[in-house]
Amino acid sequence: MSMDFGDEQGLDKLTARGREWPCLRQFGVFMENRVGRLHDLMRHIETHDLRVVALSIVDSIDYAVARLIVDHTDRAREVFELSNFTFYETDIIGVALPDTPAPYVSIFTALLQAEQNIFYTYPLLYRRRGHGGIAVYTDDIDQSLRVLREKGHTLITENSLQEDDEFL
Repeated sequence: MSMDFGDEQGLDKLTARGREWPCLRQFGVFMENRVGRLHDLMRHIETHDLRVVALSIVDSIDYAVARLIVDHTDRAREVFELSNFTFYETDIIGVALPDTPAPYVSIFTALLQAEQNIFYTYPLLYRRRGHGGIAVYTDDIDQSLRVLREKGHTLITENSLQEDDEFL
């Protein structure tokens, strides 16, 4: 029985994903906002030979959500599934900062022209050929990816995280 990959029925998104998938995988980890909880999370991740390449904390009085990207998505998912941390996964765009006087403006202008709303962004611990990168979450990931490619921006994939210059 052959499967038409253009037909989304029956296609597991995790199967379709790969190291060249044009998005990065962000893990959101829900934590009580108490002393030592972030330390526990980082210790849990790093003792399993995972490298955190991005971290952003959204907090309130009672709880916090750590948004993080790691270098090995599948291993991280397995580690989280076997832990006592509550987590969710989201696709997020990784884009290399261009070699221009205003790299953020260049990226954000492309998204503005496509009428994409940027919900949040944060830096990646990524360096390739002298260029850093950022994670960007928009209201339409597919359209944002398309316009960034059309405007000549370099997308960062999970495979890119394995091959960065500065942190291997």
